[in-house]
Amino acid sequence: MKSFFSIALSVSLSCLSQLAISQSSTAMKNIDAASLASFAPTGTLRVGINLGNPILANEDQSTKALSGVTIDIANEIGKRISRPVKLIPFKTAGTTVDAVKTGDIDMVFVAIDPVRGADISYTPAYIQIEGAYMVKANSPIKSNDEVDMPGNEIVVGKGSAYDLYLTREIKKANIFRAASSQAVIDDFMAGQGNVAAGVKQQLESDAQRYTGLRMLPGRFMAINQAIGIPKARPQYEATTAYLSAVITELKQSGFIAASMKRHNIQGAKVAE
Repeated sequence: MKSFFSIALSVSLSCLSQLAISQSSTAMKNIDAASLASFAPTGTLRVGINLGNPILANEDQSTKALSGVTIDIANEIGKRISRPVKLIPFKTAGTTVDAVKTGDIDMVFVAIDPVRGADISYTPAYIQIEGAYMVKANSPIKSNDEVDMPGNEIVVGKGSAYDLYLTREIKKANIFRAASSQAVIDDFMAGQGNVAAGVKQQLESDAQRYTGLRMLPGRFMAINQAIGIPKARPQYEATTAYLSAVITELKQSGFIAASMKRHNIQGAKVAE
């Protein structure tokens, strides 16, 4: 039988452990002064918004107002660090990433990729979307496995996550880089290439302007979207830890799922 003292010691250690966990959790919800100065050095949180992916953000053509999951997350982070948020739209993921490298923006929402990882520090993913192929209705290509073959040409958006991925993975087919993700279907229908690649939902949306197109079944990649900050900042590791804790909380609390529902996002899921 355990002695009174051993039981008391066990209970005390358990309580101390729970207290430490609680204090650690509380600390993770706050950002220290040095990290905050590194994260938003101008006093305003400058956020790059990639309009090349309609799942993440959209711009009203008449008012130029921005809306979407990434805008909701950016505003929530601004509220938590008590800093105003400046949303800076970009047409492509590539130009958004370039602005991070030059220090013109403080935070971006982009796909996790090892090439970009040389300059960008990522949080865990908050959303997972699918990269898919589209072909002409009369194309002999029936599956994703038939795409990487001699004589095929894949049209992709320059600098996109799937451009970077396919550049590494495609061995036999050629790759044609459209000026942006939005231009892929137009270039494809103008006679460029015989396979269009991109975010599944964007391809389906853009294809509504044309007839005679079909999606290949399945996906060629899963695209994990995350927050990225510049590694050039002095406190980027501590800032990434803070933002990672925030993203984890927003996923667990249902904030991101509710935002996706509010913006009618289909075909994507909250990342695990």
